[in-house]
Amino acid sequence: MKISVENLVCFDVHAASRALDTVYRRVLRELGLTYPQYLVMMVLWERGPVTVKELGLTLRLDSGTLSPLLKRLEAAGLVGRERDVSDERSVLVRPTPEGVELGERACDVPGQIFEAAGLAPSEALDLQRTLRRVIASLDESSR
Repeated sequence: MKISVENLVCFDVHAASRALDTVYRRVLRELGLTYPQYLVMMVLWERGPVTVKELGLTLRLDSGTLSPLLKRLEAAGLVGRERDVSDERSVLVRPTPEGVELGERACDVPGQIFEAAGLAPSEALDLQRTLRRVIASLDESSR
């Protein structure tokens, strides 16, 4: 049996990811953020100060990817980094006042993405549940 790339689930997931990246790039341009920077800021807006390690685990980013990303956000004045006083080995990342203000301007980003995806709320929830189940299964099988 011959398998076509168009019949591979992994291709559809990859294509959807690239299409989402394109829409996010357009939407985030006016905020001056890349998609990975937006994800970091989302965690900070939601949780407040977090350690670099927690950010990496949450976003599935290694330190080689996360460190330069944080440096760029810090240079832009959106985050600050400091040693955790309760554990000198840990570095806390927190949004600056400018970073918090950016979060207020970014409130409509999820709605814009949701609209662009053309999914009904129930479809989006079903897709998210399926993707999370796939991710968990793949994580388990890679151990």
